[in-house]
Formats: sequence, structure tokens, C-alpha cells
Amino acid sequence: MNWYEKLNKYFPIEEMKSKEHMELLLKEKADIYHKDEGRNHVMMYVETDDFVFVDYLFVSKDARGQGLGKKLLNQLKQKQKPIILEVEPVDYEDTDTKKRQRFYSREGFKHAQSIGYRRRSLATNEVNELEILYWSPTDEPEKSIYEKMKHTYENIHTYKDKELYGESYEDVDVVLTYEEDKDQATV
Repeated sequence: MNWYEKLNKYFPIEEMKSKEHMELLLKEKADIYHKDEGRNHVMMYVETDDFVFVDYLFVSKDARGQGLGKKLLNQLKQKQKPIILEVEPVDYEDTDTKKRQRFYSREGFKHAQSIGYRRRSLATNEVNELEILYWSPTDEPEKSIYEKMKHTYENIHTYKDKELYGESYEDVDVVLTYEEDKDQATV
């Protein structure tokens, strides 16, 4: 099974970019969009001068609980930049969502309380709500995480969307919201 098949089998259709989209990012945005692949994992991530965004992190069922996910995140943490990712809210009927949230919490990731993220899927036309999690070597304010997420949405998630999918994703200001009074760093 190739890297895309692994991701496509694990992640919900509404969260997946097309293979063409990811290959285009790997080719045309090779300076910032990367793939780290091994027998038991696939990690797609963005690295800019001031942050890392984990687009997809997959660890095979056979390798879970053996520290591979922790090792991959530690490699990113060594860059000493904030790390941002999107995750499904906990669904008590889907134990994977609970395990995933617990894993990221153990690894020091915080839930961005002030950032809302609701995106309409071009594949299903349904609106999906995701949570923004982040880890920071410094006490990065959520306003900064919000700005980095906007950058990711505009430069990665919606990259050539009309050309690739036949329609455009919603505007960043519709998808991402920031509520200053919920930002714990400003309190």
C-alpha cells in the first residue's frame, strides 16, 4: 500500500486532500511541504521559518503504542518552533478520537480555545468542525497560532483548489475565527 492509500484509508474523506493536491504541494511547494514516510508511518507537514503544521500523521495499527508517534513529534519539536495540527473533536462513539486527543495531550499539545475552525468539505459538501491543537517551545499566544493557521489554510489547504477540485474552498475568514476573550494567553 502506498503512502496515499494509507492516509486515505485512515482519514475521513472530508479531511483528505486529493492525491493530486498533495503531489502538487510536494512538487510546487517542496521548500515547505514535506513527506516523512516509513513502513509503519506517513507524516505530511509544512515547515516555515516560524512554525510547523502537521497536515497528516498516520501510524499503522501494528506500530501503535511503540513510541513511533512520539518519536515523529519529537523530531519536529527539536526544530524549536510552534507545531500546529487539526484534530477531530472527541466523539465518544469513536474511540480513536479519544485516544488521539489523549496522545496529543500527553505530548504537550494544548487546545486553542480561541480558534474556531469550520470548513465545508468539497468531497461531501458537509461542514466539519475541527479543533486546533498546538505545542510551543515558548508561550506562543493563540492569536499568533491563529495567524499561522490562516497562512496554512490560504497557502496549503486551498492551494490551486479551483483547478484541482473544480470549485474553491470557502474564504479563510469564514472558515477560521478568533475570539480574543477566549485566548488564555491574553487573560
